[in-house]
Amino acid sequence: MTQAIDQVRTEAEPRLIVEQGIAARVAAIVEPVLDGIGYRLVRVRISGLDGCTVQIMAERPDGTMNIDDCEAVSRALSPVLDVADPIDRAYRLEISSPGMDRPLVRRSDFERFAGHRLKVEMAVAIDGRRRFHGLLLGVEGEAARIRRDDAAPGEATEIVLPIEEMAEAKLVVTDALIAESLKRGKAAQREARRRQAEDAGEASGPPTSILAPPSSEVRLKHVQPTPLDNGGGAQNEGE
Repeated sequence: MTQAIDQVRTEAEPRLIVEQGIAARVAAIVEPVLDGIGYRLVRVRISGLDGCTVQIMAERPDGTMNIDDCEAVSRALSPVLDVADPIDRAYRLEISSPGMDRPLVRRSDFERFAGHRLKVEMAVAIDGRRRFHGLLLGVEGEAARIRRDDAAPGEATEIVLPIEEMAEAKLVVTDALIAESLKRGKAAQREARRRQAEDAGEASGPPTSILAPPSSEVRLKHVQPTPLDNGGGAQNEGE
């Protein structure tokens, strides 16, 4: 289990694409907690799966997230959510990594994944359209430039979309994205082994404080960057 990350705060880069309604209420509770233990909130989603599921998608500042990180986040968030009680019914808490077809929510996300394909749904229509597909070319100010593959005859093939006016932006899984994810996954595994070695060396030091097990049911999900036959990512879940 990692320890050093508990003492590091993430850089406070705001999310430009945020939740609405109850999900926004949950995000307001969990985001400062995640920031305080060195993680970044990606997304909160509330669904009717298994009665009610609250999914917290998070990551380290470098974009990695493994099962140990999911467990650390669960231990930090569960008691906070139990006290705040933002959901008026029983729910299952799911801690998840972003995965390959991840949401893009910060300006740096759009910078980092320039050159990859994405799909965007706008909260505010642009030229009468809300949905766009294409190649992410980069960032211009607080907007993303996209080379469209869904442009109708006579429409411009490139468009600049304000990020804050997007309801959702997600990467599309391609061979290039799979290859990059595999490369990042190997680097993350090397970093995880390094952190484990450091933790083992500190095992004789003062014990790390452990929060009590959460009273709500928790599902941990770590999405591995490994290609499937259909080009998706393998998923490992631990109840």
